[in-house]
Amino acid sequence: MTHPPLWKASIALRKEEASDAAAALELEGSAQAVLIAEEPFADEAVVEALYTEEPDAAFLSRVAGRAVMVAPLPDQDWIKLSQEGLPPVRAGRFFVYGAHDAGQVPHGVIPMRIEAGLAFGTGHHETTALCLSVLSDLARGRASFRHVLDLGTGTGLLAIGAAKLWKLRVLASDIDPVAVTVAKENARANGVAPLVLAAVADGLDNPLLARGAPYDLIIANILAGPLTRLAPAITRALAPGGTLLLSGLLRNQEKLVTSFYPRLRLLGRRRMGPWSALVFEKP
Repeated sequence: MTHPPLWKASIALRKEEASDAAAALELEGSAQAVLIAEEPFADEAVVEALYTEEPDAAFLSRVAGRAVMVAPLPDQDWIKLSQEGLPPVRAGRFFVYGAHDAGQVPHGVIPMRIEAGLAFGTGHHETTALCLSVLSDLARGRASFRHVLDLGTGTGLLAIGAAKLWKLRVLASDIDPVAVTVAKENARANGVAPLVLAAVADGLDNPLLARGAPYDLIIANILAGPLTRLAPAITRALAPGGTLLLSGLLRNQEKLVTSFYPRLRLLGRRRMGPWSALVFEKP
């Protein structure tokens, strides 16, 4: 099977420099994912970014302020390979697992079976786990929401989680048609297909998303760059008294992202490793 080609940009540097380099590549905006791999017993790290089209190494080097190496990845389903065999994740009230863990689901949790596929979001990344934990807390403090949007849904994990928590319809959007297909399949596998409406959309200008506004809960677990660019549209789409959950950003990007939402009140932040989730309310 032929999969969409991927290109990898790599930067070798010291651990203390990794977060800044990763943030620079995220803010540039064209990367599908940005990862930091650290050597456990040495002051060395590698920042890697994945792209669906060959990036300009010279341009990325200027953005990052250091040499960036670019190389193609072989034709494999890298996301699936990286996710197979991963252990289940417990985040808040949720238990996220794959087919190989089906016999390990404990009692008293909200189970979500998310299979590896060509989309991001299985609960293993810190930002996804942070969002699931925040959603669990929101469910304890509020009976329900009426209009929910999961912006940049990936596998649909967060939309499925919201649908299971509040038993309501959730609009899930992604710029990637493959991700939307995966999200629909996962919603069906989790018994919430009638509640998760997944659609291809670039930002919030899509007519379907516009018709669903205003939303009293918006979830956006995407990169810091898109969070800043989409800030005016997200703010407009959020209903008065509505809640906004943002993630996909590093700790050192919290002030930057928050500065783009001056009309909203920051209710709190949650952190895991170098990653953060921010919760806002619209007065």
